[in-house]
Amino acid sequence: MAPVRLRHPKGVATIDVPFDAPYSVADLQHAVYAATQIVPSRQTLKAGYPPRALVLVPELPVSSLDLQRGDQLIVSESATPSGSSAPAASATSAAPAQSPSTQRAGPAVSTLPPLELARRPAAQPNPTSGPDHVELDGSFLIHRVVPDDNSCLFSSAALVFEQSISKAPQLRKIVADGIRNNPEKYNEAILGMPPTQYITTILKPTSWGGAIELSILAAHYSAEIDSVDVETGRIDHFSPGEFGSPSGMRAILIYSGIHYDAATLAPMADAPSEWHQTLFPITSTDDSDPVLIAAKKLADILRSKKAFTNTATFDLKCEVCGQGLKGEKGARAHAEETGHVRFGEY
Repeated sequence: MAPVRLRHPKGVATIDVPFDAPYSVADLQHAVYAATQIVPSRQTLKAGYPPRALVLVPELPVSSLDLQRGDQLIVSESATPSGSSAPAASATSAAPAQSPSTQRAGPAVSTLPPLELARRPAAQPNPTSGPDHVELDGSFLIHRVVPDDNSCLFSSAALVFEQSISKAPQLRKIVADGIRNNPEKYNEAILGMPPTQYITTILKPTSWGGAIELSILAAHYSAEIDSVDVETGRIDHFSPGEFGSPSGMRAILIYSGIHYDAATLAPMADAPSEWHQTLFPITSTDDSDPVLIAAKKLADILRSKKAFTNTATFDLKCEVCGQGLKGEKGARAHAEETGHVRFGEY
């Protein structure tokens, strides 16, 4: 255990953080809540000099924050539930959620309540050119594009775990059951809304999915899910955690800022889907795993084609009242103020 000093609006406090033991960001947030009475969904934490804002993904280990023994945390309360931009966006499948290079420091998506987004149709890849791919030991890691329909996280996960995107609604039910069966972990402070409301929302085909959904699916399938952010190349790791039994396998998702796709391995770039390997043995606990290196190269190819969206700056409109908004942060602030959760992309 190591003492960490907190400076917060009501004064100072000290909490003990077990840096050398399993301890998640959620555990840290609950310790901060006990000392400050600021609920996790409204916490803003800064550390270092000059102070830097920490990206809080509850499911990740506290080591993802790169804190050092003796650090001081500056704690403030945000006016709206805090979250990260990007895996990531819980819950934004535009969102997965998420992402600098090999650090486990941020989400592929946000961990806030699910919003509903009416998307503009995305440009589809030219079928004559074939999918983007990277050679890997005589095989090819292939970008597997799924429909751009707000269920992309669930479709991508269904493709790798169930070999069919038609199983996406089934995966939404798995997430709902994961929240329902673990009320202490997935409480209102973590979800940003009452669990029953979150469950109702995430079961809708128009609701985005993100970090919370990825962590639940990783636990259900007993496999690590790695989300590779196209814009930054960062990889976010979602392990089975306390509710799953690690199988030693991993799945790869590709996150564009507002969309998830899958990455699978095939003997040739145009191999039929039934020939694709969708899960990979974990050969390294860091990002030096050859499959992860190939996944980052695949992200490099997509980045060179500008195949990503910055969720902090894209334009949205509330489909309930018509107000124009800037980025996911603006949409979430508007949702907090009005209760409106349906947005359209300009």
